Amino acid sequence: MMNIPDDADARRAVKPVICYPTEALPRPDMALLQRASAAAQLGARVVVPPRDAAAIRVPAGHILRISAVEGPQVGDLNLFAADNLDERFYSGKTRALHGTHVTTGDQLWSSFPYLRPMATIVADTLGWYGIDAFGGSVHDVIGTRCDPYTGRLLSAVDYHHCCHSNLTRALADAAGLSLTQAERHVHDVLNVFMCTGFTRDTGQYFMKASPVRPGDYLDLFAEIDLLAVLSACPGGDCSAEHSSDAAACCPLVMEQRVPQAGHLDGWVPPAVNAYDGSHGR
Repeated sequence: MMNIPDDADARRAVKPVICYPTEALPRPDMALLQRASAAAQLGARVVVPPRDAAAIRVPAGHILRISAVEGPQVGDLNLFAADNLDERFYSGKTRALHGTHVTTGDQLWSSFPYLRPMATIVADTLGWYGIDAFGGSVHDVIGTRCDPYTGRLLSAVDYHHCCHSNLTRALADAAGLSLTQAERHVHDVLNVFMCTGFTRDTGQYFMKASPVRPGDYLDLFAEIDLLAVLSACPGGDCSAEHSSDAAACCPLVMEQRVPQAGHLDGWVPPAVNAYDGSHGR
């Protein structure tokens, strides 16, 4: 039986404290990165088919542009260090440092023991959206990715074109791995263009129709050599459901864009985290 204390209201009224104040974080030179990004030229282009995934390599100092091209569509993004799949995007730490959703100026951080910026967001055409009346916002680092295991658990159906499986197939092809080997590296995603939040009453993760339209894009400056793997979610704009063939789905495009000579003078890739790894021993 719930025992409500006499001072319950006072306990709820305690003011929150930010867990990870970011004032001491090294700040990227956004003016430099944005100038270089604005003048960058197309180097490679990959189309991500609906309900499928694709991969692209983006050298350090280049820009990864993710674009909507035909209609509203969200994407699930995995990032890896191009020469070391063990260093991968860490959505939880990115969330702890920057918040539940990311936009221009935020950085995407890598996993332990590396913990360094993998990419910096230098342009976001959906930056205007902000936080809506439901608490929803765009480009979340709270969702995990639709997957066949949860689908099987909830519906007793095997669905193979969910984002987890899409990412597994695309990574296997890009890295020359078996599906079993590739799946071990697939990780929680940046939900590009997806509009999400938590309900006020039950605290449940929700999705709603993405505001993305053809021509919208997200530009990520590669701080290190990257392998990017993107799934065009089977939920389309995620206005109703995911992990099914019912939603209208559209392709996405990934571009590797190359800065002009001299536009990144003074920039250097970040070193891996300086912690000594002794863990108190």
